[in-house]
Amino acid sequence: MLVGYIRVSTDDQNLNLQKDALLKFGIDERNIFSDKTSGSKDKRVGLDKAIEFLKDGDTLVVWKLDRLGRSLAHLISIITSLKNRNISFISITEGMDTTTASGELFFHIFGALAQFERSLIQERVKAGLESAKQRGISGGRPRAIDDEKINAIKKALDDGMSKAAICRTFGVKRSTLIDSLNRS
Repeated sequence: MLVGYIRVSTDDQNLNLQKDALLKFGIDERNIFSDKTSGSKDKRVGLDKAIEFLKDGDTLVVWKLDRLGRSLAHLISIITSLKNRNISFISITEGMDTTTASGELFFHIFGALAQFERSLIQERVKAGLESAKQRGISGGRPRAIDDEKINAIKKALDDGMSKAAICRTFGVKRSTLIDSLNRS
């Protein structure tokens, strides 16, 4: 069975162009699911319903690839999960059809590009962290209590002041005090 999915980003836009293309492709109007929401949104009710509706051997059809996924990685994730359920995928505009050998190749090339993109991002992050480290900049959250204050707190504890009194005097929360003491 052919199942269609269409999406526009705003309520001002209409779905007619995409819907007409899917109808012309041979999809029953009752099997077309839609969303009027940005592609960057994680939650798309129409897409979720379409994916839930699909059964083994069905084919999900979209007018254009960018209607389905938020990013290349998201697109690959959706198509892979469909493939794992024995569901094919067709994008009319790009001519991508995972039921054919060339469509399968196209999908694998997309997957390789997504993996390459992830690897490049990881390399840039590692290089940036290493560069910062060489300049004496450490990553992570800044310390809640600086060295001067923690030394004063330790002295107050050694002099017999209670943790409750230290929290009031130095204006720190008890959990922050305990974490800071454990780290130093």
